[in-house]
Amino acid sequence: MVRPVEAKTNLRAGIIGSGFIGPVHAEALRRNGIEVLACCGSDSAIEMGKRLNIPHVFTGYDYRSMLAMDELDAIHITSPNRFHREMALATLASGKHCICEKPLAMNAKESAEILKAAEESDRIFAVNYNIRFYPAALHLRGLIQDGELGDIIHINGSYMQDWLLYDTDFNWRLLPEEGGNLRVVGDIGSHWMDLVTFVTGLSIESVYASLGRYHDTRKRPLGQVETFSGEAKADQNWEPYSVKTEDYGTVLLKYGNGALGNMSVSQVACGRNNCVRLEVYGSKQSAWWDSEDPERIVLGHRGQPNELYLRDPSYLHPSARHLTDYPGGHTEGFPDTFKMLYREIYRAIAEGGTGSYLFAGAKAGHEEMLVLDAIEASAREQAWVDL
Repeated sequence: MVRPVEAKTNLRAGIIGSGFIGPVHAEALRRNGIEVLACCGSDSAIEMGKRLNIPHVFTGYDYRSMLAMDELDAIHITSPNRFHREMALATLASGKHCICEKPLAMNAKESAEILKAAEESDRIFAVNYNIRFYPAALHLRGLIQDGELGDIIHINGSYMQDWLLYDTDFNWRLLPEEGGNLRVVGDIGSHWMDLVTFVTGLSIESVYASLGRYHDTRKRPLGQVETFSGEAKADQNWEPYSVKTEDYGTVLLKYGNGALGNMSVSQVACGRNNCVRLEVYGSKQSAWWDSEDPERIVLGHRGQPNELYLRDPSYLHPSARHLTDYPGGHTEGFPDTFKMLYREIYRAIAEGGTGSYLFAGAKAGHEEMLVLDAIEASAREQAWVDL
């Protein structure tokens, strides 16, 4: 639960992490009128600061010096997963609001510590599940809440990427000590599972997972390759690396109302750059959506033609209209989900946490870690694992 905090305007943020997603946070914050006052990371933070005109830059991941800045109201954590626990706890201890990338931690033991600290704090804590904020997802959530789909019978979907297709593709996410024992499921499967819970209101009660690896050995570059940067240079020096995490997988899920779910995830799905698919089948009608065609939802019927919904604020579900800005035909996509997520988070900060908000908090982040731990156990034991 978000506790009341002092309401404030003219908010200023700092960002920890200067890789792919840090600048995405910065851009979305500025679109909401939030000043990005500082950034922190490796040496690449210098380039990020110059490119984005961020006045205070801390290298060597010296986030504690950044936390000491009284001018900052909120901290965005976009560092590798292994740092999330220590940085989130330090941010809350410093009296600042915290927005942490997913997954929340390396395991549920760590996320439980974060949850406890967040519940004991009077600061806003949010987990960066931005996929919730596609207008189509918000609209679908409203339809389900209104009973338009009827009883949810089963759910099907996937999250597919291809940026680790080649054995020369490499990133810190391949390292269990940096990202955790689950790579694909933790990185993108967590987004899909959060999306389903958000739009349907159903919680996962049991899982059965089968995980696979296409490359047992990869060529690790003697230097860093950024996320989604493509294959490393042909003349790069390599060393062999024995891969320990999954490249793809399928997870069966049982939900609290008895519904079954089927999630497939992959980072070696050739031709799928970043594709989230969701199909929800109800007793009255069904709905399906694809993030690579984000403006459309198809509503499926028995005995009559299916309906095609095109995003338009004039007939977006009333609960979601404040989270879309452009008229119909003017596409809102991936960058806009971050803008809308931060609109909700910083509204909560400005209002003192006294309203009702749609972003994921520490409790949702911890519950997702419990699911991920269960999926890891299921893949190892090849059995259903209850939460």
